[in-house]
Amino acid sequence: MHIKINRYGQCFRNWHKRSSVRIQSELNQVKSRRWNSSYNTQPSESEQIIFSGIQPTGVPHLGNYLGALREWVRLQNDAAEGTRLFFSIVDLHALTVPQEPSQLRKWRREAFATLIALGLDPSRSTIFHQSTVPAHTELFWILSTVASMGYLSRMTQWKSKLQLPEDTSLEHSEARSKLRLGLFSYPVLQAADILVHRATHVPVGEDQRQHLEFSRYTANSFNHLYGTIFPSPEALISPAKRVMSLKEPTLKMSKSHADERSRIILTDSPEIIHKKIKVALTDSESKITYDPIRRPGVSNLIEILSHFERRSCNEVVNEHHSESLRALKEHVSTTISSHLKPIREKYFSLIGDRNADYLDAIADQGAQAARANAELTMRRVREALGL
Repeated sequence: MHIKINRYGQCFRNWHKRSSVRIQSELNQVKSRRWNSSYNTQPSESEQIIFSGIQPTGVPHLGNYLGALREWVRLQNDAAEGTRLFFSIVDLHALTVPQEPSQLRKWRREAFATLIALGLDPSRSTIFHQSTVPAHTELFWILSTVASMGYLSRMTQWKSKLQLPEDTSLEHSEARSKLRLGLFSYPVLQAADILVHRATHVPVGEDQRQHLEFSRYTANSFNHLYGTIFPSPEALISPAKRVMSLKEPTLKMSKSHADERSRIILTDSPEIIHKKIKVALTDSESKITYDPIRRPGVSNLIEILSHFERRSCNEVVNEHHSESLRALKEHVSTTISSHLKPIREKYFSLIGDRNADYLDAIADQGAQAARANAELTMRRVREALGL
C-alpha cells in the first residue's frame, strides 16, 4: 500500500511541477507586460474552464452524488484537451451558520477525501479548499461594490435558510432580526468563486440556476463599468433530478433532516443501506407505478434506480411493474450498495492515518495551482480598478 501511495505521490509531484511551471510562466509574462485594455484574461473561444464547489458537511449523501459529484467526474473524464477544471471545498460558505472548529476541520478532510475516492484525479483537476485561496474573498469584496441589493433581496437562499416565505422582503421584522450579512451576501462570494477562476462553465443542479444567473449579472455589471474582464459563465445542468428524502419524499434529501434514515451517506455499509431503504416511506398500493405527485415515495425509489441504471423512469417501471414493493426495495438497495462499494473502500483507504500526508499534499498543491490561476485574474482586476 505504501509503495502504491508513493507512486501516486511521485506522479502527482511530477504533474504539479509541470503545471506550476506553466502557470508561473503565464504569471511571468503578465508581470513583464504593462496592463492595458488590449490584454484580456478571458479564455479563448476554444478553451473551457469549469468550476464548481461543495460545502464541507462531511461525507456527502446520495443526493449530492447523483445531483453533482458524479457529473464532476464525468466532466473530468470526458473533457477535451485544454479544458481546465477547478473543484473546491467551499469552507468559507459553511460559516454562514456557526461551526464547531474541530468538527469543521474533520468535515473538510472527509469531504476532500470523498472527492478523490469518487474519481477526481489531481493530475487532471485542481482540487482545493476555498479558504486557502485569498483571492476568493478579495474578489468577493470588489464584487460587493457592484452587486445589487435589490437582486440579492429577491433570492431564495437566505429565505429558505431562515425558513421564511419566498415573498419575504428586507422590511419583514423577522428577516431584520434573523438575517446576517454573510448569509445575505452568500451569492456574491459564490460569484467570486466562479469568476476569480474565469470559469466559462459551471455544473449546477436546477435549484442552483438562480445563483449562476446572479453571477452572470454581477460579471456583466463589473464588465460594463471597468471593461470586459470576466467571461459570462454558462450552466451545465445535471441530468439528475433532485433526490428526495427517504422518510419525507416531498422534501429534498438533506443532512439537516433530524432522521438519519432519511438519507444515504456515500460510505454507508450495505447493511445500513438495506435498512434505510427497507424503512423508506412508500404507500399501501401493491403495484409499481411512477407518479411523483400521488406516490412520491415509490417514485423517489424509481428515480434513484433510473439514475444508477441510466434508464428512464418508465423503463424502470416496465421492468418492475409486476414486483412487490419489497422486491423493488431489495433491488434498489442492492444496486446502490454495489455502485458505492468501490467509493466506500477507496475513501476508507484514504482517510486512514497512513495516508494523511498524501491528502495534505494534494490539498497543498491544489491550493498553489488555484492561487496562481486566481492571481492572473486579480492582477487584471486591480489594474482596472486603479489599485
